[in-house]
Amino acid sequence: MATIGAGVYELRLQGEAAHRVFYLAKFEEAVYVLHAFDKRTRRARPMDIDLARVRLAEVVRQRTRQ
Repeated sequence: MATIGAGVYELRLQGEAAHRVFYLAKFEEAVYVLHAFDKRTRRARPMDIDLARVRLAEVVRQRTRQ
């Protein structure tokens, strides 16, 4: 998902309700789940995209400290 950042992917789960998971699978030691939410419209809400961006920045910040 380039709108969130490099290496971020979206998993879509369809059923009676739709669900989305944004995750980062760039690092070999872990898969980081940035955000998961119920989807009620065709487009993700801007606040969901923004939250995933903030969490991605935190993952990157934490990894650079190590």
